[in-house]
Amino acid sequence: MRKPSACGVCRARRRRCIWPAGSISSTPCEYCALYGLQCVQKPPDGGWYHRRQLRLQVSGTADAQLPGRTSQPRDETPLLRSPSEGAASALETPQAAVVDHNVIVDVNSVPMALRLDLVGCYFDYIHDQFHSLFHRPTFEEDVAKNRIPAILLLAVFALSARFSNHDHFADVAPRDRGERFRVACEAQLRVRHVSILTVQVCVLLGAYSAGHGEIEAENVYYTLAGRMACTMNLLDRPVSSLLEREMNIRAWWSLCMIDVWSSTAVKLPRIMPPAAHIPAAVHPMDELPFLEMGTNDPMSASGGSALLESPLLAEMIKLNRVLANIIDFNKTCVAARLAGPALDSGVQKLSLELEHWLVSLPPSMSDTPENLAWFAARGLGRMFAAVYLGYYYFSQLLYFQFLGGTVDDGNSSKGRLSVHVVYAERCKTHAARLCDLIYRCADTPGADVRYPMVAHVLVIASTVQIHTLLFAASEQPIREARARLERNFQIILLDLKPFWPAVDGAMSRLRAFHQTCLGRSGDGVGGSSPGSSSAFVLDQWLLRFLVEFSDHMEDEPREMDPNYEALWSLSKAVRKDGPGAVLCQVAEASGMPRQEERTKPDKI
Repeated sequence: MRKPSACGVCRARRRRCIWPAGSISSTPCEYCALYGLQCVQKPPDGGWYHRRQLRLQVSGTADAQLPGRTSQPRDETPLLRSPSEGAASALETPQAAVVDHNVIVDVNSVPMALRLDLVGCYFDYIHDQFHSLFHRPTFEEDVAKNRIPAILLLAVFALSARFSNHDHFADVAPRDRGERFRVACEAQLRVRHVSILTVQVCVLLGAYSAGHGEIEAENVYYTLAGRMACTMNLLDRPVSSLLEREMNIRAWWSLCMIDVWSSTAVKLPRIMPPAAHIPAAVHPMDELPFLEMGTNDPMSASGGSALLESPLLAEMIKLNRVLANIIDFNKTCVAARLAGPALDSGVQKLSLELEHWLVSLPPSMSDTPENLAWFAARGLGRMFAAVYLGYYYFSQLLYFQFLGGTVDDGNSSKGRLSVHVVYAERCKTHAARLCDLIYRCADTPGADVRYPMVAHVLVIASTVQIHTLLFAASEQPIREARARLERNFQIILLDLKPFWPAVDGAMSRLRAFHQTCLGRSGDGVGGSSPGSSSAFVLDQWLLRFLVEFSDHMEDEPREMDPNYEALWSLSKAVRKDGPGAVLCQVAEASGMPRQEERTKPDKI
């Protein structure tokens, strides 16, 4: 086994450790010397070489030293401290410090190597996927120089600790690692302190709540951040540099995009001003020029707006405007029971908006494996994926209702039925492309997406695969749908569930939808015919399923919706040798109960 050669700081940065030419072994590396950091040149604690050295010491051969560089003494400063023991209390091991639930976080005692590791995890897996608030190069530099406020670091650590491979978290489940950081951060939060710092902290705490399925807390934090940004007039706030202005712009638009989601989840009005009221000039710049900016760039700098090769956040904003319109339209469809020309014209308008967005993209922004790899090589692969996950998911929201609306009711023209069939096929196509993109991201270094929204969009795409299993006329699409379902369950349960409690709610919603499809038996009601796809008809329950993140949908049966027509006939389509049997087999992988294991509800 090759002995690690990088110091602790560079190992946490995942960068090569470089020493000055002709230096002795105790000389700090170039990075640590530049920032005045302690350069600990020894194998990582808990690694093979560290365990070997401990065994040698225990066996009485402590004089047997490992070859290589001279190590500096281990930093024994505790990561956590007990309130009863005071700041000077020390815990025996980092592992013990983490699993002790009677301690609070002292951010000043977090070793610099661990700080850099957690910040790196945050920018890799959280930032630009949940929100866009910071400039990574300057943020990491400020962390190394101890210029980041403790409350902000605590909020960052609360989100990122779940992804760390550091020894301090070896004995703690990933989804539980951030809780102490969250508690310590909230203890320092002062909402009367109206500032960009408070806005940033509230956004981070809102993201933490979202990842843990705490919808009410999520909305409260996001509302605080949005109202505070409006109160501060964040877009026109005086700044000292172009970089500061760009960060304010990005924070503002992050809040606008978040507002569409969080307000929908709790059925409250949006709080941010409509996008149409924001001048076109106040939009984020291209990602690559932004990352190259410095704190001393003059206010007159162009900002790289002449050539947009990677306008990732700007494209997210455009898509989010379409999403807001789709959500409003779907609400109208349910409330007014739109049908006929009114339905068709609304869908056509939104469909054209999505199409216009797609065809207006520069070639570098097309969804291709080459472009994904190109962005991933520049640290933007996950952000690129997030753009298209949004596009494919929003398209499904628009077309989903047509999966159950292609049956001739005697009142529809043949032309209208043909259009609805086209919309249903578009829904299936976008669901398949969303799944394929996530699979491709998993196989592309630096592009794997692990934020909790991925579980939600995979659940929606999986319901489209369920439709194919139930109603496809040939074996090929059934085999493809089954393969996608199996891999989707694998990603949700193995790649996402260990990190995010909110994924439990996503699986709960999928089980609720599965019960809607297969949990009824008996004669048809309301004119439903055997094999009907009425489970996919847009009603209030399905609208909530598509856009809300509630984890209680299993406890709120769809039959309780007064606008829902019972799906008695669907179970007749589930034959032992048909696609329904395949669906039951695949569903077992997600922990869904089989139909015979459930009690049939009384007829309505």
